[in-house]
Amino acid sequence: MNIGSLFASALLEEHYSPRIYAYYFKHWNDYDMAFHRHDSTEIMYVIHGSCVVEWQEERPGPASARLGKGEFILLDAEVPHRLVVDGSCRMLNVEFGFVPHKGELPSVKTFAEKEASLRELLAVRRASLTLQDPDEVYHSLRSLVLELDYQGGDGKMLDRMLLMQLLIRIGRLRSESERSLAPQAGQYVKASIAYLVQNYDRPLTIREVAASVSLHPGYLQRLFKSQTGRTMIEYLTDIRMEKAKMLLERTAIPIADVSDYVGAGSRAYFHALFKKYTSMTPVEYRAAMDKQRLSEGLPAAMESDDS
Repeated sequence: MNIGSLFASALLEEHYSPRIYAYYFKHWNDYDMAFHRHDSTEIMYVIHGSCVVEWQEERPGPASARLGKGEFILLDAEVPHRLVVDGSCRMLNVEFGFVPHKGELPSVKTFAEKEASLRELLAVRRASLTLQDPDEVYHSLRSLVLELDYQGGDGKMLDRMLLMQLLIRIGRLRSESERSLAPQAGQYVKASIAYLVQNYDRPLTIREVAASVSLHPGYLQRLFKSQTGRTMIEYLTDIRMEKAKMLLERTAIPIADVSDYVGAGSRAYFHALFKKYTSMTPVEYRAAMDKQRLSEGLPAAMESDDS
């Protein structure tokens, strides 16, 4: 069975060889492409000019990246995406997948067992990967395309060797990029938490938080989980529920309005979330806190007819 995704688990479990399906140079001028998808993985490399690539992940709404000279994006199979060029952009595109292994060249699995950066690249599924190239990837891409042209589009063994070299270079580049950001990871997470604390009272998206610290949403989520042990959504929920507890305990704000104060969405959703978080409904929590305050000789937060 052929595989289109670079992140299919079978590539690390069984023996497959890479295969090129399409490759081309293209100069774009003021172009706005419709969303489309491929059943193969695609690399879009900017040689000159700039462009914006938008893609759709599992969460609603498109993500996007602006690419300049020497930058490229890898888009996984079946990810809807489109290209927007405001001005001029020359690109090199390659589409590839994987077929059951044959021949003398080692399989992807064998290469990954020897090359940690390739193994790490293949192990984490992602819709896209955007990187700045120090020219190594471009030279690998160019060599691959020249070989395919020389062989009439069917490059036998050498094109597979060049494609494996390309994937290893991308794996190493990704590893180097993440290592260079590692010392800053704590600062990125700290800034993200500050943004959550300052904006918890309104609807928030991971993309918005990531934009506030100039990181890709997927990468920020991985940093956040590794630094805090919780997802960003879990952390935001903690903030909102703790604020809700404080409002119920210390203020006379009507319970029906508390969800608006903490940005928790509809009242019904807030009530369900609060009960999951505290094992009490908001009404029960306020009543319990009022009882405790009265036992301590303090005034209740508000009258008991709240609902």
